[in-house]
Amino acid sequence: MAAVPLPPAPPAVMAAPLPMVAVVGPQFCAPYVVALTVTKKALSLSDGDFVVSDVNGAVLMKVQGRVLSLHSHRVLCDAAGVPIISMREKMVSMHNTWRVYRGDSSDEKDLLFTVKQSRIFQLKTQLDVFLPGNDRACDFKVKGSWFDRSCTFYLGDTNTIIALMSRQYELKNVLLGRDTFGITVYPNVDYALIVAIVVILDAIHRERDDHE
Repeated sequence: MAAVPLPPAPPAVMAAPLPMVAVVGPQFCAPYVVALTVTKKALSLSDGDFVVSDVNGAVLMKVQGRVLSLHSHRVLCDAAGVPIISMREKMVSMHNTWRVYRGDSSDEKDLLFTVKQSRIFQLKTQLDVFLPGNDRACDFKVKGSWFDRSCTFYLGDTNTIIALMSRQYELKNVLLGRDTFGITVYPNVDYALIVAIVVILDAIHRERDDHE
């Protein structure tokens, strides 16, 4: 993947380079900004199929939904279809909680992180992400507007930005009804982690729309 210019950010945020933020694995951390394009298929039986590509259009990851699952279940795979992580919705949860595991596992020993809405009722998008063993102060936070496909990812409950998401308008995707958006991941930040959170955001808001 080629390095791309760092997008503008407040001076206080970019005063020092981030330490490595490796949750899924250090192989998903780059010493430069990683620009990704996420395209959701227009027609999908599982409502969970995405393709993640780099700035050159090469497919890096794919997301697949599980049609026959009793609860929402997404699997992030590499380009060859090998599972990287499994995202599973918690069956009973007031805060739309998802648990993310290594591979296609659901074993507690393979738990990587938990994602949940910051509040039960919220007008704007706000998610908290917790690493295993932590249920107090979040390790990462997401704020923004899913409707506008505009969200900012922060390190913990701070102003330190680790990634940005924005909608991309491409004529061919608009005509085909595809939802396409870009993700800018800052240096040393695990881009598999960011992609997983984006997929969970989509699932949470799709379920909300289905119940309205």
